[in-house]
Amino acid sequence: MQTLSDLSNNLSFEDFKTEVLNDYRIAIISRECSLLGRREVLTGKAKFGIFGDGKEVPQLAMAKAFKKGDWRSGYYRDQTFMMAIGELTPEQFFSGLYANTNLELEPMSAGRQMGGHFVTHSLNENGSWKNLTEQYNSSADISPTAGQMPRLLGLAQASKIFRNVKGINASNFSIDGNEVAWGTIGNASTSEGLFFETINAAGVLQVPMVISVWDDEYGISVHAKHQTTKENISEILKGFQRDSENKGYEILRVKGWDYANLVETYQEAGKIAREEHVPVLIHVTELTQPQGHSTSGSHERYKDASRLEWESDNDCNLKFRNWIIESGIATNEALIEIDRAAKRDVREAKKNAWNTFLRPISREQQELIALLKPIAKISANGVFIAKIIESLTNIDEPTRKDLLSNARKVLRYLVFENFEEKRKLQVWIDTIFENVQPAFSSHLYSQTQGGNTRIKEVKPSYDDHAEMVDARIILRDNFDAIFKNYPESLIFGEDTGNIGDVNQGLEGLQAKYGELRVADAGIREATILGQGIGMSLRGLRPIAEIQYLDYIMYALQIISDDLATTHYRTKGKQKSPLIIRTRGHRLEGIWHSGSQMGGILNLVKGVNLLVPRNMTKAAGFYNTLLLGDDPAIVVECLNGYRLKEKMPNNLGVMKTPIGVVETLKEGQDITLVSYGSTLRIVEQVSKELLAAGIDAEVIDVQSLMPFDLNHDIVKSIAKTNRVVIIDEDVPGGASAYILDHILNEQKAFQYLDSAPKTITANAHRPAYGNDGDYFSKPSAEDIFEGIYQVMHESNPTKFPKIR
Repeated sequence: MQTLSDLSNNLSFEDFKTEVLNDYRIAIISRECSLLGRREVLTGKAKFGIFGDGKEVPQLAMAKAFKKGDWRSGYYRDQTFMMAIGELTPEQFFSGLYANTNLELEPMSAGRQMGGHFVTHSLNENGSWKNLTEQYNSSADISPTAGQMPRLLGLAQASKIFRNVKGINASNFSIDGNEVAWGTIGNASTSEGLFFETINAAGVLQVPMVISVWDDEYGISVHAKHQTTKENISEILKGFQRDSENKGYEILRVKGWDYANLVETYQEAGKIAREEHVPVLIHVTELTQPQGHSTSGSHERYKDASRLEWESDNDCNLKFRNWIIESGIATNEALIEIDRAAKRDVREAKKNAWNTFLRPISREQQELIALLKPIAKISANGVFIAKIIESLTNIDEPTRKDLLSNARKVLRYLVFENFEEKRKLQVWIDTIFENVQPAFSSHLYSQTQGGNTRIKEVKPSYDDHAEMVDARIILRDNFDAIFKNYPESLIFGEDTGNIGDVNQGLEGLQAKYGELRVADAGIREATILGQGIGMSLRGLRPIAEIQYLDYIMYALQIISDDLATTHYRTKGKQKSPLIIRTRGHRLEGIWHSGSQMGGILNLVKGVNLLVPRNMTKAAGFYNTLLLGDDPAIVVECLNGYRLKEKMPNNLGVMKTPIGVVETLKEGQDITLVSYGSTLRIVEQVSKELLAAGIDAEVIDVQSLMPFDLNHDIVKSIAKTNRVVIIDEDVPGGASAYILDHILNEQKAFQYLDSAPKTITANAHRPAYGNDGDYFSKPSAEDIFEGIYQVMHESNPTKFPKIR
């Protein structure tokens, strides 16, 4: 079903006719998929539908300019494009609609995303890279509007890096940086800040990126007059148009039903971007949306009769059909035959996809009924169980929810009974969960040997008379070793390049490695993250620097919705091992407080969250992460850069393990758990506690996600029988997260003689100044008295009240 990549003048007229008719067939197949897909949702077989009808013809033109090695970063209207490059069949389309969890049958996400979200597979089964230059590539789509834009920037920038940075082994990733990143977005979504941030950044960076704006004048039910100034995105972006004196964009406009001009326009755009590394925006106008935005609403509710009539007359498929007849390429009768064959093929594909989806569940339905029938005869509650059997038997198209819900209800009736048939039912339920649960929950992190937690620790080693240096020097020299040993590594962010970051942890490295590898970036956190995501999808090892932890809030949606879910939503078929470098902890003032750790923890599952207590530990984390496949955030201690640390002699080699805590002081009376800069206060307090007769064990968390994989904290609690968790986050934040792991996962409750305690900051952000910090975050005195109070409650005679 794939379309040719080019319609050149060298093509004979017969070949040209064949190609055009093949394109027409793809357009009809795609439209029929949309029409039948909507019906499947409305009849209840599928949960939700959002389709690409009305956008078929421009996507065919885009597919012709799209070459192997290129990348797409699009949204949920691009089904025709995916069909045209040969990466989506009608049967796969319907398998996605039904949420089939078999990755071979539903290769877009194995049922984890609703239909209309597309991907190609970049990885082999063992997690190694395929040769991406030999295949068409699509980054995994996400639903949030304009969320695909930041990633698009990085996909395009990778080509610039591959073309201009020497020494990278690009054999699987690029051929001289000739690859173009193609983005697609709906006109209304250009109202999002992420669109404008990406447009600006790409213009500054001058990367090979082609953005198609599908313009059908509506965003769901809202007309363009409420969306875009002048109702015309290309008009208001005129200032980005390049000229003889200024770099910028090439901006092209074309009507979405004009097949010939669309093909020509996309060929031109691809050539400019590929050869000149200039971004191009194509504004595709006069498009339609025949079924409205999605199955959640009908466009008849918000389009008047004249607009609906216009859409009917200007449907791109209809216009394409008329052009074919008028050009003498085919007769109306010939096209009718193509229409009939295409519709027949789609109906057959739908049928096959549904039967394939339903067959294993129906088989399990029969297994369950066979298990329940003898139970109904034996059980004292057989009458009730018989009703459940009858209900199960009457379900013509069961879901696994139907089966398990009823099977588990049966077990309630058997709670006081014990016989072999009950045991078989229990085993059946457990087996279903064991086999099926991974289809919905696997691959949050890498399951191959490339998983970050599998990288072994290498402790820092020291010369006999190792020098005590500012901690930033350790970071700087370790980054120097990284850039020397890993040509594919690079770092970028605000103040990262010229001055070597605000704390000079990169001092002098831009001069040594060049402006492309150690780069300054504008004040635009979301697209800094997007650069990193896109480049990591193409085999580079980027480090995206966010100047302060608080600023990560600007990029949190991208981290949460895109980066954190990449491996999961592709079921391990794409990876984005981006390293996010930032700094925080113990900061003064509302906007630099670093107090949102709990929010980050809950929003970025799928990303490692690492909180090293010093720069030696941080450097070790960077070395570990460069060998792994999972993305991570490293939060350096802002107040630690000028503190003295001993200079290791194995920079670039030492590795801090991920998911492993470290006991800094052993003790018998109470376990203290903390991380980051607050840990230094806890260490100080532990010495003061000794004078009060309290011998505390101090544990550095080091890694919040994953957390204490060896369960070393509960081993400490089993010895001390008490635990206090101390951190600077707001109540209910990271300390609550830690306590949840200790109690519910590590089962520490059985060892506790005292109630577990958390010592946190106040509920608000910290006030400014030394006193603001003292009254906002846990001070040494707060921590001492909090720990002492636990000991007082256990032994008031030995530890009388302080106040």
